[in-house]
Amino acid sequence: MIRIAILWLINALAVYATAHLLGGINVRNFGAAVVVALVLGFVNAVLRPVMVFLSIPFIIVTLGLFLLVINALMLQLSAVLVDGFSVDGFWWAVAGSLVISIISWSLSSLLTL
Repeated sequence: MIRIAILWLINALAVYATAHLLGGINVRNFGAAVVVALVLGFVNAVLRPVMVFLSIPFIIVTLGLFLLVINALMLQLSAVLVDGFSVDGFWWAVAGSLVISIISWSLSSLLTL
């Protein structure tokens, strides 16, 4: 249970840092980033597997690059659901999903979770 809470906080830090690094992604405060991390985790756990399954042909044809599109859509959906978090466009969502993934992977690696 503590591991899940730590990963949730790592993702919140990644969202917060990404909002400060990229101009097209905005978060009101760290509390909103925590909510975004929760919603993003829920969306990725529930909706993303369905999207991946339904788009397997596109994923195969694009050699996996279509997964970036799915990640961007999940980030944009989170922006719609959370007040205080916004993504200015699709390409900002693609960049944001990449940066969030890199930051959360780096922090998780540092903590060896």
